[in-house]
Amino acid sequence: MKRRNFIQQAGFLGLSSFSVPNNTIHSGNPEPVIIATWKNEGATKAGFDKIIQTGKALDGVEAGAWIPEANPEETTVGYGGFPDRDGHVTLDACIMDHKGNAGSVTFLEGIMHPISVARAVMEKTPHVMLSGEGALQFALSQGFKKMDLLTPKAKKAWEEWKIKSKYEPKVNIERHDTIGLLALGKEGEIAGACSTSGMAFKMHGRVGDSPIIGGAVFCDDEVGGACATGLGEFVMKTLGSFLIVEFMRNGMSPQQACEAAIMRIVKRYNYKEFQVGYLAINKKGDVGAYSIQKGFNFTITKNGQTKVIESASYMS
Repeated sequence: MKRRNFIQQAGFLGLSSFSVPNNTIHSGNPEPVIIATWKNEGATKAGFDKIIQTGKALDGVEAGAWIPEANPEETTVGYGGFPDRDGHVTLDACIMDHKGNAGSVTFLEGIMHPISVARAVMEKTPHVMLSGEGALQFALSQGFKKMDLLTPKAKKAWEEWKIKSKYEPKVNIERHDTIGLLALGKEGEIAGACSTSGMAFKMHGRVGDSPIIGGAVFCDDEVGGACATGLGEFVMKTLGSFLIVEFMRNGMSPQQACEAAIMRIVKRYNYKEFQVGYLAINKKGDVGAYSIQKGFNFTITKNGQTKVIESASYMS
């Protein structure tokens, strides 16, 4: 899809591209809005309803992440996520608020809602990240219940994979392993979140970009926020979400910033065999999206309306 066609389609909800002068802070608050990577209408609707209820963007992104995390048919996030090559469902998540506070968990097993554990890390500890057994013990201490996250569907897929045991990350397969969310609350504040069970049949112990602040998610209340999806190794290598926010700080629109961040990957790596997609929102509520390869889309709920929009891409 050409960038021009994307902008025309995005006009449905006022997602036009524009340039913000350096260091400009706009007066007045935009309407609440929440966006999510991929086709996630249930997540954005739940998140939007939560924002209307509490007014808080942070509550919205957490509530949105809960939807795929609890869905046994969702094979890339939470309960139902495909395991690693040793049969373990390991979860990563992060969350960030408008004040610059952040929390994350990595390599967490047995907890359905890692996004809420990440929020607890942010709000109840002096740390940003807890991992593995330590993250699990913390979650249990906060009242989270341990459960078996390996569903029969995921177990069957793992057993079939073991026949050849060939690891092949595929472009856009199964929404490519993450849900990233960004929201503006009633006061115009920004928040972001990301949750995943990671790449199917990954090496035991592998952690992608999803719990990395600045990789999967970054928010700055003077500017806006960004989130990522796709092959996390390349998001980590370029700190894509942080990069996008800094591009917006220096005057780019969300669309321009997402495109520039994708070009940072394209210029340095063999990009034709994998996918990375970025999503961004600024303080006015304008949205941008861009990916390496076609097939990336995102969902937006605003003014009570929900729409899935196809992103523009570098490769047509």
